[in-house]
Amino acid sequence: MSDDIRTKVGHGVAKALGIKIAYRDPLGANADPVTRGESTFSVGTVDTYSYLEPEPTSFEWVTELWPTWGQVGSYIYRLFPFLSWITRYNWQWFIGDLVAGVTVGAVVVPQGMAYAKLAELPVQFGLYSSFMGVLIYWFFATSKDITIGPVAVMSTLVGTIVLEAEKKIPDVEPHVIASCMAIISGGIVCFMGLARLGFIVDFIPLPAISAFMTGSAINICSGQVKDMLGEKANFSTRDATYMVIINTLKHLPSAGVDAAMGVTALAMLYIIRAGCNYGARRYPHRAKIWFFASTLRTVFVILFYTMISAAVNLHRRDHPRFKLLGNVPRGFQNAGSPVVNARIIKTFASELPAAVIVLLIEHIAISKSFGRVNNYTIDPSQELVAIGVTNLLGPFLGAYPATGSFSRTAIKSKAGVRTPLAGCITAVVVLLAIYALPAVFFYIPKASLAGVIIHAVGDLITPPNTVYQFWRVSPLDAIIFFVGVIVTIFTTIEIGIYCTVAIAAAILLFRVAKAHGQFLGRVTIHSVVGDHLIQGDGKYGSSKSPNTPSESNGSYQRTIFLPLNHTDGSNPEVEVEQPYPGIFIYRFSEGFNYPNANHYTDSLVQTIFQNTRRTNPFAYGSPGDRPWNNPGPAKGKSEPDRSHLPTLRAIILDFSSVNNVDVTSVQNLIDVRNQLDLYASPQSVQWHFAHVNNRWTKRALAAAGFGYPSPASEDGFHRWKPIFSVTEIEGSASAAAHAEMVNNKHVYQASNKSGDLEDGFKHDPKTTERETAGIEVSSDGSSTQEYKLQRDLKDSQAYKNRRKMALVQGINRPFFHIDLTSALQSALANYEEQELSVREADA
Repeated sequence: MSDDIRTKVGHGVAKALGIKIAYRDPLGANADPVTRGESTFSVGTVDTYSYLEPEPTSFEWVTELWPTWGQVGSYIYRLFPFLSWITRYNWQWFIGDLVAGVTVGAVVVPQGMAYAKLAELPVQFGLYSSFMGVLIYWFFATSKDITIGPVAVMSTLVGTIVLEAEKKIPDVEPHVIASCMAIISGGIVCFMGLARLGFIVDFIPLPAISAFMTGSAINICSGQVKDMLGEKANFSTRDATYMVIINTLKHLPSAGVDAAMGVTALAMLYIIRAGCNYGARRYPHRAKIWFFASTLRTVFVILFYTMISAAVNLHRRDHPRFKLLGNVPRGFQNAGSPVVNARIIKTFASELPAAVIVLLIEHIAISKSFGRVNNYTIDPSQELVAIGVTNLLGPFLGAYPATGSFSRTAIKSKAGVRTPLAGCITAVVVLLAIYALPAVFFYIPKASLAGVIIHAVGDLITPPNTVYQFWRVSPLDAIIFFVGVIVTIFTTIEIGIYCTVAIAAAILLFRVAKAHGQFLGRVTIHSVVGDHLIQGDGKYGSSKSPNTPSESNGSYQRTIFLPLNHTDGSNPEVEVEQPYPGIFIYRFSEGFNYPNANHYTDSLVQTIFQNTRRTNPFAYGSPGDRPWNNPGPAKGKSEPDRSHLPTLRAIILDFSSVNNVDVTSVQNLIDVRNQLDLYASPQSVQWHFAHVNNRWTKRALAAAGFGYPSPASEDGFHRWKPIFSVTEIEGSASAAAHAEMVNNKHVYQASNKSGDLEDGFKHDPKTTERETAGIEVSSDGSSTQEYKLQRDLKDSQAYKNRRKMALVQGINRPFFHIDLTSALQSALANYEEQELSVREADA
């Protein structure tokens, strides 16, 4: 179907449905180019090959979203990142992966068993989760350092869910509930990854993550002290953290011989680490040896205390002197299809959001951090796929939910890992432990294992210096951190997660909704390098020389725009000039959408009212003509003298921080435009836009009537139509307001002829020659040139001097400008045109 036929069909359908295609184009599609408001310079001074900027169409919007076959193929290829490097795998990479894989494997075995106890599951399920995590991840990994497996926070959350589920469905084994939870949460995360929703994690700020990790670490440590001391009192370690601490201190007298195995193990772990750190500083040439010694401290401590336990309890297996880990079955005894049904899902449905958040933020935060340290970039969405697939397949061997581990990832990175394939080496180590070491695991003291957990999660607590840096950078973020930690300590980990995420989201919305725009003024600056001014020809001249270049002899100077109130921290001694009496430049700071549209425009209108006066001060003939919200001065007092203030002429909006607009924000601009047109009537306010860099934003603004001068109807006024149809109410868009504008025109003309009404606009003699109306042109497409507007298009000399130019922007929207300088020049030129028209009408 050709474009003409498609257009005719579309117009026919629109007519049948009553849609006005040119509803928001008051000038009409067939208006004369010059009468639409383009600069006469663009017609008469240069030979430009008129460029009309096309608007994006709905079909383009669909094509931008619809993937091409190439993009589909790229999407499928990116689901398996290992394809990009596996064919170039070499022996040097293998040696690095072998060392790192064995090192991490030696750590993950005792940690996996310890974390399984946090999840209220037999220790072998920690080994199952560790095996599947490291075995599957490398297929989908974009991080070489991350290690997926059981982690303390996730295990604690699973343990809470398991204990609650046992009360509701006591006939279902705990590991079945944990596996079902892994399937559901893994499916959700995998879907998010396949849909490329990894950016969602970016909405959770670092202070919220730090608060969640710190609060969780304190919660876990406090819960393990009871087992480390061997307290015989019967109290729950799943209560709020502060209650667990109180009960632990209350029952200290009940501690037994287990404390000797737990406290000394914990002390030994810290002593070995401190000694290795000192050795690395004292003997830097042997830092690698000290690192591996420090890394394997957990293995050494577990083996050491297992040896002591075996010696003491070898003949007391049934009645050991302290609590032992007990029997650990050999192999994958719980392999099989996981059970997933509504009955089980209902037991943890309320905690599912918290579980998904833990899977996301812990893994992505760790992988991003180590990616930056080791100079590579991860794909968050692909990482979600990796986590999801791992948790979907892991339960078939009995695994429970797993995600990235901070401690094991740090060890893997420092051990010199080269590729994600190191996970396979770790899987082999875990597999050997599952089949070869269950008999040894029997004698592991529970108190020593609790000491290992406390030591491992202790590193998750945010150090005071980091919190101080939060305060230095953003005090509000430090408050978020403390609130998150306190809530976690006095409630639960789940509530702490929700609280930190909710507070971070609320602060983000508050910052967006209460964004503060800035009114800008202009400052002329000179470029200085050292003690030399840069001249216009690019050469340098000494600022100390009497022959220092000046404005007259070619020094390089330019105009910049700064906030009038110096809120950007610029030197307050620098005088920022108002752009021109009655012309305002306003910059948006946080985008321009429905949450902050009213806040922006309210500030804009309020400032304009404070710094200008009504064009027609005789609009209210009697007190009864005044609106209720502007009743005027009290009885016996006169109206304050505002004759020294200028009238409103033009508004320039800086859209450099605006990428998209919506119906609400554009409708808000229309309402403000109508309000200010009424305020400035019978004159009209010109609206200019700078730095509009999005075609769809231009289309939205143009659809609302922006981008070209305000047209005049038969009585000299125009009311801009709303985007949506509403019933007429009394206000700035009502018929009564329109009638007032018509009346203002007659009063203004009568007053202007008698010379009683001051226009309040002091004309600068330096600007008597009219400047360009804002159409930017480029010579050879390289640089923007500014030309003076020719007053008479019929001047033959002007045609002789025409040059071939390329328009940078379309002449159909002359009030969309490249920068603020051209916008201000256009506003000044259009003001002069308006003044000239008024004088000619009066004559």
